[in-house]
Amino acid sequence: MGADLNWLTEMGLDIETGQSYTGGEVKYLSAVQRFYKNYEKNRARVCEYYAAKDYESYMITVHALKSNARMIGATDLSARFETLEMAARNGETGVIDEQNDDTLKAYDELIQKLSPIGEMGDVRAVDEISAETARETVDKLLAALDDFDDEEAGKQAKILSGYPFRTTQAGQLKEAIGLIEDFMYDEAAELIRAIAPTIE
Repeated sequence: MGADLNWLTEMGLDIETGQSYTGGEVKYLSAVQRFYKNYEKNRARVCEYYAAKDYESYMITVHALKSNARMIGATDLSARFETLEMAARNGETGVIDEQNDDTLKAYDELIQKLSPIGEMGDVRAVDEISAETARETVDKLLAALDDFDDEEAGKQAKILSGYPFRTTQAGQLKEAIGLIEDFMYDEAAELIRAIAPTIE
C-alpha cells in the first residue's frame, strides 16, 4: 500500500500528519477518498452561504473543511479555511470577500490533483463502516439508550466507532462509551446526537 501514497506526497499532502490523524494507511486513504467525493457538495455549500451572506452556516462549513483538510495532511488548504472560519466568527466580512475565491481555487486545484483517488475502488479498513450504516447505527444506539439497554447500547457504540470520525467527534464517541458504561444514558445520548450530523 505504501507505493499508493507516494503520489499523494507529490500532490503536496503531508501523509505522515494525515496518517497520525486517521490511524494508518488504509484509514488515511479512505479519508482522502471521502474528502474527494464530498467536494462538489461542500463547495456548493460554501458558495451558497457566501452568496446569501449566511455567515453562521458559512463558518460551520469552512470549519468542517478546515478539519477535513487537516486530517488528510492538506495543511496549506486547512490554514486557508481556518482564516475564513475565524473571519466569519469575528464578523470580518472584508477578509472573507478578499480570500473566499482564492481559497476555493486552491480547493479546486487540490481536487483536480486527487482525481486518481476517485477512480480507485472504495478503500475501507476491516472494521470501517459506511455513512449509511453509521446513521442506522446512531438510530439503534439512541433507541437502546432510550430503553436503558446498556448491552445493546454498548454493542451499537462499538459498531459506530468503526466510522472514521474526525478527531473531535471520535473523542466525543469515546466519552459517550464511557458514560454508557457508567449508566449515564441521557448524557451519552446528548453526545451521540451532537456527533450524528458530522456523518457524511
